[in-house]
Formats: sequence, C-alpha cells, structure tokens
Amino acid sequence: MNASDKSGTGTETARGSCGEVFLAFLKLGLTSFGGPIAHLGYYRDELVVRRKWIDEAGYADLVALCQFLPGPASSQVAFALGVLRGNGLLGGLAASLAFTLPSALVLVALGLSATALTGPYAEGLLHGLKLVAVAIVAQAVWGMAKSLTPDKPRAAIALMAVGVVVFATGASGQIAAIGGGAIIGLWLCRSNGAPVTGHLNFPVSRRGGMIALFIFAALFVILPVLAATTGAQSVAVFDAFYRAGALVFGGGHVVLPLLQAEVVTPEWVSREAFLAGYGLAQAVPGPLFTFAAYLGAVMQPEPNGLSGAIIALTGIFLPGLLLVYGMLPFWDRLRLRPAAQAAMRGANAAVVGILGAALYDPVWTGAVFSSRDFALALAGFLLLTLWKVQPWIVVALLALISMGLAAF
Repeated sequence: MNASDKSGTGTETARGSCGEVFLAFLKLGLTSFGGPIAHLGYYRDELVVRRKWIDEAGYADLVALCQFLPGPASSQVAFALGVLRGNGLLGGLAASLAFTLPSALVLVALGLSATALTGPYAEGLLHGLKLVAVAIVAQAVWGMAKSLTPDKPRAAIALMAVGVVVFATGASGQIAAIGGGAIIGLWLCRSNGAPVTGHLNFPVSRRGGMIALFIFAALFVILPVLAATTGAQSVAVFDAFYRAGALVFGGGHVVLPLLQAEVVTPEWVSREAFLAGYGLAQAVPGPLFTFAAYLGAVMQPEPNGLSGAIIALTGIFLPGLLLVYGMLPFWDRLRLRPAAQAAMRGANAAVVGILGAALYDPVWTGAVFSSRDFALALAGFLLLTLWKVQPWIVVALLALISMGLAAF
C-alpha cells in the first residue's frame, strides 16, 4: 500500500472522484454560515462523522496544520480534504472552487449592483452594513484576544503591534508587526502551549511540496517587482491580494486591515464601499475571503467587474493553498520544533493588535458618528457574543433598523 492509499493518520480510506468532492463542498459552500470556526464544525459533521473521509485524529491534526499556517484556515482544510479524497491536486482544487463559488458569485452581483443603490433607504442599508462591521470586528478582537493573548508576554506583543501599525501605516507596518511578533515570540513564548500529537500522511510527495513552497516564495518576491516595473494595474491588483492572503495569521477577520491597506490606501476602493462590502460578506455562507470578489468588482481602476473579481479571488486564495499543499509532506517534523511553535505564538499575538487597531480605524471611525450608531453597534456585538446569534441574522437586523431610521 502506498501513501496515496492512506488517510491523515495512516489508516486505509477509500478514494472518491473529483466530482464527488465538488458536490460535497458545493453543499457546504451553500450552507456553511458562521465563519471559519463554524465551517470546521460543518466539515466534521459532514465529512468525518457522516462520510468518513478521514478519522477524528487525522482531522484534528489537519486543522492544527492549517491554523499554524497563514491563510484562510477553513478554506485550507477544505483544499486538503479535497486532496485526500480526490487523490491529489485536482481534488483539492475541486473542493476549493465548490466551497468558494456560491458566496463569491453573490458578492460579485452585490458589488456590481452597488452603484444603483441611491436614496435614503439605500444610504440606511449601507450605513447599517458598516455598523455590522463594527460588531463583527469587535467580536473577532474579543475572541482572538482571549485565545491568542492569554498571558502577559503575548499581550505585550499585541500592544507592540498596535504601536507599530499606528506609526507605520500601510502594508509595510503590518508586515513589520507580524515579523516583530514572531521574533519576540522566539524569546518570550517558548514555554507556552500543549504538546502536539497526531500524524498526517497525504498523497503529496516531498518534491511536489517543495515546488509549491518555491512558487509561493517566488511570487511573493517577484510580484511587487513586476507591478512596479510594468505599471500594469492587473499585476498590481494580483500582487496586492496575494500579499494580503500570504500574511493572514490568526483568523479570517485579520484580512480586513490587510486589505484595507492594499485597496483603500491607494484609493482603489472608497472606505465607505469597503466597510459596506465587509458587512455584506458576513451575510453569505462560505469563506470570508470571498470579500475579495466584492472588492475586485467595485474597484474604480480597471480591471474591475467580473475580471477584477477573478483576479482578486485568485490572488487572495493562492498563497494559502500553495502553503498547505507544500507543508503537507513536512508538517510532522516541523510542528515538533519548539522554535516554530514559539514564533507562531508571537505572530498570532501580533495579529490581535493589528486587528484591534483596525477596529478603531477604519471600522469605528467610518461607521460610528452618533450615540445612536454606538447603540446599534453595541447591540450587534452583544447579539453575537452573548446570545450567539448567527452573523447573517445580525446583518439583516441592523440593516433593516438602519434603513428604518434613515427613512424617518
């Protein structure tokens, strides 16, 4: 029996077709509301418990790998499960496409129709969506702070990251904050965390993994040079979204400040449209990264519309998929190294600070203009954190209330 006949823990598993993988993840893409953590629960119920594509231990170890790497964790888990069930890269691509397509199409359609929204009801709707963004990001900061900065050293790293991004705005400040967090983590975070267990054995050769990691690194270095030398807007857009996707440590909501630096700062997308689109992204199933489809569609410089959405989506998802494919053959050895674990704890603590800074600017400053706005945003936050209401319900509720208040 070869490696391709084994599951994530070395036990035998049947192989399926790419069509089976596509249909299974299309169902999940149409029904998986609630964000990345909820997505992982949906995968477990559908693919581990019901379909038995992988056992519990293998699934837990796969989730650990995808949370260790930068990128959209739930989409990376979907891709890896597709690689496993579909026996290779085509299966992974089928899973990713099916899980992403439903929400991406909806957000592209909403982005293309956004310019037609005028009048008090439309203004109320857009303002309500911006208030939703305040509640969602506040919930993300609250949850991530509890899990990723549970002690004084990591809280200090988060505060350091806030200072870095406040004084060094843009993508360079965020890269410096994450890099600084990883370096400080090597020193301060070695004694934290539980021992790792489990085993991954996927149908990916070491040679294939090395090629994927080389492509990831080469694109990260070459794309900014190509964008600067050619002046092509399509290359600049792909580069911006690729960088954002390559640096998302700690959760999908961290993509907000990264994308804000890449598309709002150069004035490709207005701050108002950016925050409204982020609110809309909470109301659709599937990965939060499909927010990129909305941004690609509404950009003012061409390419925009459908072509802009395709470029943005490809750019933001590609680095995470390259990383997980590249790391599958090497994960068992890397995760046992204390230095790697400590660096990731420091980097994850830094992203809490980055997201906390984004909660103030642009999210709070772009949405909360009165005590009424504050009350609505606070109500949304409490609904999410205390009553555990689904995000799409909070989106609909705040949007309707804001429309009603705008009309009267």
